[in-house]
Amino acid sequence: MTLFCRGCVAAWIAASVSVWSPAAPLPASVPPSPVSPEAFVAEVLERNPERRFYEAEITLARTSARLATQLPPPEISGSVGRKRTTDLAGQLAGEGVAWSAGVSQTFEWPGRLGLRKAIANRDVILAELGYARFTHALAARARSLALGLACATEKARVAGEAAERFRALREVLVQRDPAGIAPVLEIRVLEAMELSLRRKAAQADLGVRTLRADLNPLRGEPSDQALDILLIEPALGPVPNLETVLAAAQTNNFELRVRVVELEQQGFRVQLSRNERWPAFTVGTHYSEERSDARDQMVGIGVSFPLPLWRNTAVRTEAAEARRVQAATVLATARRDLERRIVIAVRGYEARTAELARWRGDTVEQFRSAAELADRHYRLGAVPVATYVELQKQYYEAVESVLETRREILEDAQEIEQLSGVPVLGHANPQPATP
Repeated sequence: MTLFCRGCVAAWIAASVSVWSPAAPLPASVPPSPVSPEAFVAEVLERNPERRFYEAEITLARTSARLATQLPPPEISGSVGRKRTTDLAGQLAGEGVAWSAGVSQTFEWPGRLGLRKAIANRDVILAELGYARFTHALAARARSLALGLACATEKARVAGEAAERFRALREVLVQRDPAGIAPVLEIRVLEAMELSLRRKAAQADLGVRTLRADLNPLRGEPSDQALDILLIEPALGPVPNLETVLAAAQTNNFELRVRVVELEQQGFRVQLSRNERWPAFTVGTHYSEERSDARDQMVGIGVSFPLPLWRNTAVRTEAAEARRVQAATVLATARRDLERRIVIAVRGYEARTAELARWRGDTVEQFRSAAELADRHYRLGAVPVATYVELQKQYYEAVESVLETRREILEDAQEIEQLSGVPVLGHANPQPATP
């Protein structure tokens, strides 16, 4: 019995050692590989769950368009009874079955179905425009947020890098024997700059988490899903001509096209209201047969319509005309607002690209090298603390300025593309397939 217990204890110890042995580490989760902004945009366009709503809207509009041209189904009527025939003296002359049957069809006034079809077809066009507008807006939003995520990640990295330099240098100075007040004050300056940069790094990291929470639902993923975007500068085209952009917007702008279709549709509604002065009419055939002392048969055709023959639709026509005037006013307002937004976007793109062109391509790298050089020489006593602190701070601010300028240029370029359809960025505009 003792030997058995000792064997159990030994086996348990061996099993415990094998479980907690460093030779069997727990599997670590592998972070996802960073993706390019354009690859992420393609993924969003493929997997976004909200696109199904607009696809269903198109299906619904097409179904309504098919139903708008259909006449009401024909109606079948019938009756059956018994007939008794007597002479003037009251004597029964004969009796038998009497029955009748008929088929009738209601027809609309000429031109009415065509107007209803035109109105329904405009609903289909509006649904397709809504789908295309959503797709373009979705691509622009995904591209903008993706670049924002990449910029926030880079700002957090640079702020953390500069803060780490201040921390390491401060620890070195603390270990020395400070002689006088100057070294103590330098330590406090370095500590203050470290705290400031740590705060900026924390803010940038919070921005990264917030942008991930905004980006992941666009592709149907949980908000806290890990996501990294490569920092790739968008390919920028030349500043477009303002007159060319304004002219293209008159035919390519989604908002303007929707307003034009709505105005056309409202015009058809006015015509339909006027057409509805005349009622629909019903044409039918009937057959009847009666048997008593003789056999009577009758075949005929009939037409029926409600009275009066014309309807007082002046109120409805006036209301439809008022809505048409409103639609025309909204279209004119949309044109003026479109022109204003295009001017702002084009001028902003022109000013910011000119600002970015003044920066050398290696500006950020030079600031990084200067910050590292200042760190080495400050340790040797060749650089004063003011120069060191200023270089570290300017390194972060230079990176922030370049990233923010690129992000603003992307916003302006996408605004121009959304408003006019004129390509500015070096990518193909998403063309949604009609479902």
